[in-house]
Amino acid sequence: MRVVSPVKMTIEIYSTCVIPISAFFASSLWFGNTAFLHISVPFIQMLKALMPVATFLMAVICGIDKLRCDVFLSMLLISFGVVISSYGEIHFNVIGTVYQVTGIFAEALRLALTQILLQKKGLTLNPITSLYYIAPCSFVFLFVPWYFLEKPQMEVSQIQFNFLIFFSNALCALALNFSIFLVIGRTGAVTIRVAGVLKDWMLIGLSTVIFPESTITGLNIIGYAVALCGVAMYNYLKVKDIRAAQLSSETLPERIVKDWKLEKKSSDIFVPGSSDDNNIRGGNGSTLDLNADEAAPLLPSSRLSHIGLSQLTTHTA
Repeated sequence: MRVVSPVKMTIEIYSTCVIPISAFFASSLWFGNTAFLHISVPFIQMLKALMPVATFLMAVICGIDKLRCDVFLSMLLISFGVVISSYGEIHFNVIGTVYQVTGIFAEALRLALTQILLQKKGLTLNPITSLYYIAPCSFVFLFVPWYFLEKPQMEVSQIQFNFLIFFSNALCALALNFSIFLVIGRTGAVTIRVAGVLKDWMLIGLSTVIFPESTITGLNIIGYAVALCGVAMYNYLKVKDIRAAQLSSETLPERIVKDWKLEKKSSDIFVPGSSDDNNIRGGNGSTLDLNADEAAPLLPSSRLSHIGLSQLTTHTA
């Protein structure tokens, strides 16, 4: 059974698109994971609220988005909240913070390159297809810093490799990508963005339970709440833009035909005492179930149908 549609991948597309995207994807993974050695899990999650800011800045720099006042206001709100949260962090570490912020901007640049490079080639990669092409190349990029920076330390400290922990971690990451693929396909942009905000709160709360040394102060909570308000504002603006683009993509004949079909459904609703009464009723006098559209407008259907047909005839003429 085919899960995703195949992609026509050539050597040119792989070298000009997949390799640069994989390089920044590997950079975001390495910097983001290295930050865990210096700062706590809740604080890392609070810093990740800067992701919309980094994405917007990279999009503006690359020329795929325009600087808008409403979006810029949400960016300021997010940045202000992250600053408050950082000020309230007890175990603040500059190196860990720099690692995490660098990983965030590497991920933002990867997203910008994905939109620029793949759209020019006319390709659309979902999370499953992206893993198929990007993961092997990212492994090669991650092997280099591991061999020169991490492998010597592992030999000196004699770290025991726990296969169960690493395998379960990789399995959770794979399940996450599959869940994102299914959620996007069955719901929409609003659901995935709201779920992302709820996931952040759950992750912060769960990390404080699992790691008791990761204490959260009042300033952490206030700052993160302010940052989440900015994230919610940014998500609302992006969803609003997506819906506006979907409405503008519909042509006038498509809208007229859609309205006319809706009006036609309302005209087919059963009216007692009509001439079609005998056709609708069965032989035993019981009325059959009617699939009337409750969302249809309660207006005279003949007038609406006449308007829809006349507009469609005028536009096609």
